[in-house]
Amino acid sequence: MPWLLFLASLAALVIAFRTTSVGLLVFCLLASLVLGLTGLMQLLAWRVGSRSRDESMMVDPEVLGRMREQAEARKAVDPRQP
Repeated sequence: MPWLLFLASLAALVIAFRTTSVGLLVFCLLASLVLGLTGLMQLLAWRVGSRSRDESMMVDPEVLGRMREQAEARKAVDPRQP
């Protein structure tokens, strides 16, 4: 999708360079800027999203507390375990 926005931004820029109307020039330049920035923000959002952790893999604090209690109980039963 961001590549389509970049293509639309380029098309608006080409129209802006070829037009003789000042109003259309301003509109196309603004559209090109907005479309380009939107495409860039989508690419950045995709990059950040691909690097973030999956929330479903996070351990609930209550589960983490139970796991700690179980580890302490195992350690109390067998002191040789680290």
